[in-house]
Amino acid sequence: MTRQVEDSPFLPSFHCDCGSDVGFRSRRRNFLERFILPLLLLKPVRCAECFRRDYRFIFVPVKSRLSEASGLQRIAKPSAPTGHNSRNVA
Repeated sequence: MTRQVEDSPFLPSFHCDCGSDVGFRSRRRNFLERFILPLLLLKPVRCAECFRRDYRFIFVPVKSRLSEASGLQRIAKPSAPTGHNSRNVA
C-alpha cells in the first residue's frame, strides 16, 4: 500500500491561523512572487475556509487552484449587440 504525499511524516502539512488544514495554490501576482519567492523556496497559498493569502515553503503540500480542482471554466462575456448602434453615446 502506498502512502499519500499529505500523510508523509517528513513533509510539513498546511495549517492556517483559522484552524483549517486545507490550502490551495494561489496565482503569482507580481515580480517578487514570480522570480524572488521561488529562490527562497516559497509559494503563495490561500486558505480554503477563510481565504487568507500567505506564503509557505514549496514542500508544504496544497491542492491545485480551486477553479482548476473543481473543473470550472470561465464563462465567456456576452458579445456586443449586433445592431448598427452598438456604441455607448452620451
